[in-house]
Amino acid sequence: MTQVRLSYAYGPSNQPLLGMTIGEKFDQACQQYAAQDAVVSLHQNIRFTYQELQEKVNAFACSLQKLGLEKGDRLAIWSPNCVEWTITQFAAFKAGIVLVNLNPAYKSNELEYVLNKVSCKGLIIASQFKTTSYQDILTKIAPEICHSANKILNAARLPHLKHIIKMDEQEQNGIHRFSDLLPQPSAKQLAQLQATAAELQFDETINIQFTSGTTGNPKGTMLTHNNILNNGYFVGEAIHLSPQDRVCISVPLFHCFGMVMGNLACITHGSTMVYPSAVFNPLDSLKAIEQEKCTAAYGVPTMFIAMLELERFDEFDLSSLRTGIMAGSPCPKEIMQRVIDRMYMSEITICYGMTETAPVSAQSSTADSIERRVGTVGRVHPHLEIKIVDEQGKVVPRGKLGELCVRGYSVMLGYWEDEEKSREVIDTARWMHTGDIAEMDDEGFVRIKGRIKDVVIRGGENLFPKEIEDFLYTHPDVSDVQVIGLPDPRYGEELCACIILHEHHQCTEETIRQYCAEHISHNKVPRYVRFFSEFPMTASGKAQKFKLQEFMRHELNLLDDIA
Repeated sequence: MTQVRLSYAYGPSNQPLLGMTIGEKFDQACQQYAAQDAVVSLHQNIRFTYQELQEKVNAFACSLQKLGLEKGDRLAIWSPNCVEWTITQFAAFKAGIVLVNLNPAYKSNELEYVLNKVSCKGLIIASQFKTTSYQDILTKIAPEICHSANKILNAARLPHLKHIIKMDEQEQNGIHRFSDLLPQPSAKQLAQLQATAAELQFDETINIQFTSGTTGNPKGTMLTHNNILNNGYFVGEAIHLSPQDRVCISVPLFHCFGMVMGNLACITHGSTMVYPSAVFNPLDSLKAIEQEKCTAAYGVPTMFIAMLELERFDEFDLSSLRTGIMAGSPCPKEIMQRVIDRMYMSEITICYGMTETAPVSAQSSTADSIERRVGTVGRVHPHLEIKIVDEQGKVVPRGKLGELCVRGYSVMLGYWEDEEKSREVIDTARWMHTGDIAEMDDEGFVRIKGRIKDVVIRGGENLFPKEIEDFLYTHPDVSDVQVIGLPDPRYGEELCACIILHEHHQCTEETIRQYCAEHISHNKVPRYVRFFSEFPMTASGKAQKFKLQEFMRHELNLLDDIA
């Protein structure tokens, strides 16, 4: 009788886990690769060697301690990509200060919620980007900033926040300038920093990244040194990074893709972090690859499409490229083939993961066929376990669908001060339940088939309908709302808000979109808005989203876009 092979796999490795804090590994890299480029920020015209970066990081870490931030305090950063982001990242990690990553697209509601949720003591802001004035948004929540003579904030709506640090050079009441916190530290200050660093444990929380749930409010994912340092290291191993590599990081640093798979993969291999622009711009990325002779490039599929479709694409010499990572959403085969053929990225890989698993739990190999690299998300990462289970929690045979679960060093400690939500996703055996429907083939390759919950993936970013629905309920004309995902050839999916208005109320689609644009991140503003008199319902009184999706696909003639 043939034994049934179950959908379980473990990632063997000849490389042991790095049993150290990020600060220890960072200092080790700075000593080992002192004279090599560590970070290049082209839009800022700044480049630092590893030694120069270490000096900036130590100076900033000492200044944070001097301001009174102690081990375990939370320090948020609200900014697009820049060298200050990277300095802050490693300074916080060295001083044991928990770095809180904020989406640069946050508006006032989201900012106030997350700062209070994790009791941030410090906040670092970019002053302005495009039409967004971070300082203006913050001042609306905390007008006390304008009257804070001693630079220690006492704000009614942000009671925990004491220090605001901004990245521009303009003097401002109540706000520190980033550059003022980079003086050469004294021997005593450095000794204090080293003493703090020596006390840190690699299993302690050092990073909080916010992920939205179906309950609406963002949840703070608690990640340790051990989680993100090792994940960055093994992502780098999978694409064979070395001190000769220069990685074009076009993805945002506030997300695991940029901060872990980008920055931490680089410092664990002595590679160079290259930032083409504050936020993704296809022309800037192509210029950066050519100018800096990048050997690797990161992006979600829509980023690679934008580069390939740029009119000036053929002007650039991209022959230095060898590898890279495409992640965030499924990659169409023709796009992968074009990236390999036209961008010389013969060793590009696909990653799968989630913030809660720091983030990568499966990755394709540089040697896998194109079919494997587009049809699957590769195999389990080193030192991790994955299994696919049915609704009863039993492991299914290979080739059968079920929920993908992950266990190992990469699984988060839990959600900040939310044991109930943590228990919903991490079971008693420490398996993280991803909520994704998957199957595993005989060789261990994993295919992601769909999502158990109604997450909408737009351009590689997870958007959660319940969060947007909860917000739309605050509009005075809205009686009921269902937010669904609809297929889109460019972004994979787009949001559609299906709305029932209060009786006798009138409203336009543009009014709804404008209301959203004023209060929530631009990426959460529905592309489509439609009004209904009633929703299709189940017998138990729940709206049937799949029927709304079918109707809207037909209504908008999106049927041909369904994969």
